[in-house]
Amino acid sequence: MTTDSPVVVPPEGLDLGPVELEVRPVRIRWVAWVIAILLFAFFASGALLVYVESAGFNFRPADQVAMVVLGLLLAGGALLFTRPRLRAGSGGIEVRATLLTRRVAWADVVGISFPDGAQFARVDLPDDEYLVVGALQAVDKGHAVAGVTRLRELHAQYAS
Repeated sequence: MTTDSPVVVPPEGLDLGPVELEVRPVRIRWVAWVIAILLFAFFASGALLVYVESAGFNFRPADQVAMVVLGLLLAGGALLFTRPRLRAGSGGIEVRATLLTRRVAWADVVGISFPDGAQFARVDLPDDEYLVVGALQAVDKGHAVAGVTRLRELHAQYAS
């Protein structure tokens, strides 16, 4: 049995082609690493310091290990903020946030904007929807401007 319906490629299977632009945030990555190191150091040193028998309560080695593991988990959570990334190629764009990744074909992109007062750039989609681009942050100033400019150039080149 054959069907004549067109094959619809899900956005996750969209081929970007050769990556012409890859942008990652700058400042938040430094901040996230510093916070992760401080969190781990705080919980690891706390695990070493709570083993004082005259304190009136008993911490066992298992409690110390749990404190170190908790420090690792919290540091790992802080490092999630290092994940945002924007990749663009001839087939479309890929926006990776802290947890999710979304691909959009150039045909579905209405425009690229960075509204006044906004923290992040965004990819405007049909029906007044938009996709927040965490990789292009206002705190990165010139880095963000260069990324938005290049993304707009690629949109002009491939969207038609």
